Amino acid sequence: MATGLTQRGMLTLADLCTELQISRSTFYDWRAKGRAPRCLKLPNGDLRIRRADLDRWLSTMEEAA
Repeated sequence: MATGLTQRGMLTLADLCTELQISRSTFYDWRAKGRAPRCLKLPNGDLRIRRADLDRWLSTMEEAA
């Protein structure tokens, strides 16, 4: 079932990790190295990833492979 965020094209960190089949620690490692998709930081500190940003990021990974 889609949440309000996924309906608006926003993914939670858990959604992203599930979709990419990676751990949170892998995501944070990529983010520290500047290799993760663009994120939004909410006022409560949670991260969100726009679907469009993830799709763009995946396209760049495809070209680099």
